Amino acid sequence: MAGAAESSGARKFSLRPLRLRNNSQSTMNAILPLFVRWDVNPTMISIGSFEIRYYGLMWALALGISAYIFSRIIKREGYPDKLFDSIFWYGVLSTIIGARLGHCLFYDPGYYLTHPVEILYIHQGGLASHGAAVGLLVGLWLFSRKNKMPYIWSLDRIAIAVGIAGALVRIGNLMNSEIYGHATSLPWGFVFVRAGETQPMHPTQIYEALCYLATFGILCWLYYRRDIARRRPGILFGIGLIGTFLTRFFIEYIKTEQVPFEEGWALYMGQWLSIPFILLGIYMIWRGATRNGSGPGPVPKAPAATPKKKKK
Repeated sequence: MAGAAESSGARKFSLRPLRLRNNSQSTMNAILPLFVRWDVNPTMISIGSFEIRYYGLMWALALGISAYIFSRIIKREGYPDKLFDSIFWYGVLSTIIGARLGHCLFYDPGYYLTHPVEILYIHQGGLASHGAAVGLLVGLWLFSRKNKMPYIWSLDRIAIAVGIAGALVRIGNLMNSEIYGHATSLPWGFVFVRAGETQPMHPTQIYEALCYLATFGILCWLYYRRDIARRRPGILFGIGLIGTFLTRFFIEYIKTEQVPFEEGWALYMGQWLSIPFILLGIYMIWRGATRNGSGPGPVPKAPAATPKKKKK
């Protein structure tokens, strides 16, 4: 299962004890009980210059599964199928555009503002979750206006799918050996070989993915079992924001710097960008808890025609 540039005997990952040298380059070694040697090739399929990477596949799965979940919600609530077609394109395009612009403007504005054409080079990588969130909010607002739907209706329903989508994207980061944490002595630490690491690091991609899956489970329970979207509009959206961005805020503390300019900052860029979403989530939960509302009901179906009685 070795990558194309590896020898045939190389392994992608393995579990083994590790010897670490301290910073003074002394010969003293510390023996860790267990760690994961992560050496996965990020390219899944490569044919000539064409390749499919796991990261792109995870993004595609995230969008596809989100679309499927939303389609099931639309059918469950009795809305026509054309509503799904509309929100699919609004949601997918706005998410991808927002994620790309977020990466370019939040994390490397100096370069991309002087090389604006390269913003279009999505195939080279570079998507930001905060940008995706902003883009999705704009896309849902446009969708709601066009279809004359309450904005909060769209936000509550799409929040359900965001958890599982976020988890898949973080698995894509894991396959890329990127966005990981500081060194750790915990037995589940990952040595990201392709990133040049020699010590076990916190697999923060997995931490985030598990938290996002937990958020997805909570939102599904509230929607399907407690009917909270109809009874308390806004709460699902608020919980989704808290579950996503509060998780991101705290896990950032054990992450390595993603960009050089973050060095020395009290909070990383991801934390600063998460704060507005956390505050919005708190407000939406408060708003939903203090206001009653049934929300928009299903599209009423035309009553069945009653057969006329024959005259005797």
